[in-house]
Amino acid sequence: MQTNFTIQQLSDPAIAHSEAILRKCVHCGFCTATCPTYQTLGDELDSPRGRIYLIKDMLENNRAASEKTVKHIDRCLSCLSCMTTCPSGVHYMHLVDHARVHIEKTCKRPILDRVYRDLLAFILPHPKRFRVALYLAGIAKPFGKLLSVIPALEPMQAMLRLAPEKIPGATKITRPGTKQATGEKRARVAVVSGCAQSVLDPDINSATIQLLTRFGVEVVVPEIETCCGSLVHHMGREKQSHQFAIQNINAWMKEIDGEGLDAIIISASGCGTTIKDYGHMLRNSGDYAKAAATVSNLTRDITEFLYALELPKIQKKHEETIAYHSACSMQHGQKITDIPKTLLRRAGFVVNEIPEGHLCCGSAGIYNILQAKIADKLKARKISNINLVKPDIVATGNIGCITQIASDLDLPVMHTVELLNWAYGGEKPSKIK
Repeated sequence: MQTNFTIQQLSDPAIAHSEAILRKCVHCGFCTATCPTYQTLGDELDSPRGRIYLIKDMLENNRAASEKTVKHIDRCLSCLSCMTTCPSGVHYMHLVDHARVHIEKTCKRPILDRVYRDLLAFILPHPKRFRVALYLAGIAKPFGKLLSVIPALEPMQAMLRLAPEKIPGATKITRPGTKQATGEKRARVAVVSGCAQSVLDPDINSATIQLLTRFGVEVVVPEIETCCGSLVHHMGREKQSHQFAIQNINAWMKEIDGEGLDAIIISASGCGTTIKDYGHMLRNSGDYAKAAATVSNLTRDITEFLYALELPKIQKKHEETIAYHSACSMQHGQKITDIPKTLLRRAGFVVNEIPEGHLCCGSAGIYNILQAKIADKLKARKISNINLVKPDIVATGNIGCITQIASDLDLPVMHTVELLNWAYGGEKPSKIK
């Protein structure tokens, strides 16, 4: 793609990086075939190629984001399916991240949109606030359908619909501190608790720690760890996302420089995609650039790490058939595709592939709140495809996908690590009756 940025514009590292990405695009349109929003809406501007044109026009002319540009960029899930499909290696993730920062700086959104975004940014990255909000949502949940008559309150209705009926209590094993390995110590890792996951489903973190320690891995849960920054990062709130990143880097570097870490373990793939990108996010941040790169290089999804541990193959087969849903942040963001399915099969499960597995379920962080209608269409499509393979259980690697799919599917939807922990000597997951 030909670009026309000035030399002065290209002196800005962010512009220079986006310009290099833009120049790789050859307009081929392969991305339209796998883009969930284009497949759903049929509008070229709701495809990666269309958004690239909008972003190029906005950045090249150094203009404030228009209402049209904001509309179509907001509709992007950041599922990154286009990056898997693109034959030219266009790094769409970094480009759309830059566009969102530009939108945040130059666009004054309608007041209700600002209120919703401020509210979500204030609550979701903070577990204590999130727990209180879920408690209040439980009280208001019976009145959620009444909000559907007012379109402007659609995000509020979506929040209530997604809120769980019961808020699980915290588990003792997931509290900050060091969890000793059983038997001979094979490695030492930090486990990332996550913000939403630690409240919505603490059993995921419990299963992660139990399984790792059972196989000789010492686990540390840092005390000053915080949200990975992903939620606000995708809102274009660069300063806030970098603050979260720096706080985490400080916590993990303390362990790295102390007793050392062999890996930083993520069990929410959305967080993993962001933390693996810290090196890029903070590349111009002086003293933190090197530390951010160190953290990114050490970060592993839990399935990546378990695969490297070479867990033994279990001969006894489980009766339950698993449908594995590959979260977009797992397959497109981190390029982890076969490992989780291989681990489940080695653990004795029958694993079925879901048709159209490359398409998003509609969760995408806060997308299913701010773009609820599109998210609901994608969820219905995903559930329809899941039902085609007639599973007993749905497994996935991201809390957002678990919450999204489980909200309309009458089957256990759980994290891959919960099933692996059960197979290798842990308790049967409470979701399986």
